[in-house]
Amino acid sequence: MLGVLVFSRPELVLTGMAYAYGIAAIVMGVADIILYIRLERYTGFGPIVSLVSGILSVMSGIMLIAYPGTGALIMTILLPIWFIAHCISRLANLNRVRFVAGRGMYCFSLIVNILGLILGFMMLLSPLFALSTIRAFAGVYLILLGVDAIVFAVSRMGTRY
Repeated sequence: MLGVLVFSRPELVLTGMAYAYGIAAIVMGVADIILYIRLERYTGFGPIVSLVSGILSVMSGIMLIAYPGTGALIMTILLPIWFIAHCISRLANLNRVRFVAGRGMYCFSLIVNILGLILGFMMLLSPLFALSTIRAFAGVYLILLGVDAIVFAVSRMGTRY
């Protein structure tokens, strides 16, 4: 929904986007922390990455909400880091996605998160690129991330993780 809003209302100023992305980052960070809590009994890289990603997401969201006037500058640094951390977290847990949701969801999630990594690194390496194209690329990524979450939720109906 946030991605569609970004495309449908291009006149939104970066301050408004800073609030919206701040809230989204906090929600996704809390989801990653919950994922860590649910997976802490497992050993390996995935659960720890979820915790670190969740903490970075919550911190990024709080900073965006606390300083909306400087949101454009904060977003050129924090949003790419958030994209990268979130995508690494999701990629680290892909084996569980394939087990629970099947091969189709696995492939879709793999593609979405690889695209998110590429986008994150492109924005991190070129802050001017991030400022000039953040609305379009972030909107597309957020739409794909929302579709990914909906498909995953629908595919898990009736199963217990």
